[in-house]
Amino acid sequence: MRTPEEHTAAIAKAVPARGQVRVPLADAAGRTLAAPVTAGVDSPRFDNSQMDGYALSSAHVAATPGVFTVGETLPAGTDPDQLYPDGLDDHVAPIMTGAKIPRGTAAVVPVEACRPDRFPGAGERIEITAAVQPGQYIRPAGSDIRAGDPLLRAGDRISPVAVGVLAGQDITEVTVVERHRVIICTGGAEIGTGHGAGAAAIPDSNGPMLAALCARAGIEVAAHIRTDDDPARLAAELAAVAERLGPTAIITSGGISAGQFEVVRQVLGSDGWFGHVDQQPGGPQGLARFHGIPVICLPGNPVSTLVSFRLFVAPLLGTAPAPVVAVLAEDAPGLPGRDQFLRGRHTGGQAAPVGGAGSHLLAQALGADCLIRIPAGGLPAGQHVTVYPFD
Repeated sequence: MRTPEEHTAAIAKAVPARGQVRVPLADAAGRTLAAPVTAGVDSPRFDNSQMDGYALSSAHVAATPGVFTVGETLPAGTDPDQLYPDGLDDHVAPIMTGAKIPRGTAAVVPVEACRPDRFPGAGERIEITAAVQPGQYIRPAGSDIRAGDPLLRAGDRISPVAVGVLAGQDITEVTVVERHRVIICTGGAEIGTGHGAGAAAIPDSNGPMLAALCARAGIEVAAHIRTDDDPARLAAELAAVAERLGPTAIITSGGISAGQFEVVRQVLGSDGWFGHVDQQPGGPQGLARFHGIPVICLPGNPVSTLVSFRLFVAPLLGTAPAPVVAVLAEDAPGLPGRDQFLRGRHTGGQAAPVGGAGSHLLAQALGADCLIRIPAGGLPAGQHVTVYPFD
C-alpha cells in the first residue's frame, strides 16, 4: 500500500515535463508564466490629472482662492506642448482625467470646486473658491510601477489583472508553460442515460466533472471516450484516439478495483501498478502506460474521483493552490490506519467538514471549497489540519 505522497511521487516521475510556448496576451489568462516579466516603462508613463478640472501653476496655487482666466482645453491623449508649448502662462488649463499635465503644473483643482462648476470657453473667467494644495490631484509618473521593476515571476498564474498590467506595458505575447493534453476515459456497462437506458443504468457524472476539473486546473482535454465492460473494445478505442491526438497523458475513472468487470485494469494491468493508497475516499488507484503514454487511473465513485483528481492530477498536470494549515472547527473521528480527506469549507483560518464522508455523496460536496486531511485515528476540534483548496 502506498501513502498519498508516494503515489504523488510516482505520478510526477511518470508524467513528461512541460515545455514552453509563446501565446498572444489575449489568450494568456489562466496560463502559467514560464519566464519572469519586468516593466519596460513607468506606469503611469507621465504625470497626469486625477480629475476633470484645471491645471494650475505655482503662481496660480499661491493666488487661490481667486479668479482666473481659462485657457485651451486639454483632452486625454493630447500632447500639452501643442497647446502650452512654454508651459502654463497666465491661464489655467482645463484638463480631463488622465490627460498629461502641462509643464509647470503644480496642482489640479476639480471643476466642481470652481464657479461655475462647468467648463466655460477659452478666455472666460472662473473662480476657485478655496485654497489649493500643491501637488493635489496629480498622478506622478511611475507611481504604480517603475521601469525595471519586476512585474510577474516565472510560475505565476496570469490573472485578468495581470493581463491588464501586461497590456499597459505594450506586451502582446508572453511565454507560458505548455499545457498537458489529456484523454478522459469514463464508463462501464452501467453508464447510460436517455431512451434505451436500462432500469439499473446511471448517468456519467464523472466525465463532465473531470472535463470541468481539467478546465479549472488548466489542463487541455483532447478527447473524452466512454467504454463498456469489453477490454478489447477499450484497447482499440484508446489506441485509435491516442494515435490520432498524441496526448501527454490519459485519465481514466473507474474499472480498477477487484471486481469481475474491472476493464481498465484488465487492459492496462500488464504495464502498470494497481493497488491501494492509504486514504479514504480514493483508496483504489492505478498508474500505467499505454502505447508509451502515462495513464493515471482514478477510482470511479464520484467523490473518490474528485478527491483523487485534486490530489494526484491537478497539481501535477496542471495547477492547484498550495496546501495551507487551518484550525479544525469540529471533532473529526477519522479512520484507523489511513488518512481521510473530508470535503470542507475553509474560512477565517478554520476548516469545517461539509456533508458526509461516503464516496458516493457528491451532492453533499456542493458547498465544499477544499479538502481537509484528517490523520488516521482522527482529531479533536482546535487541532491544526492540512487543507487543500479547490481554487
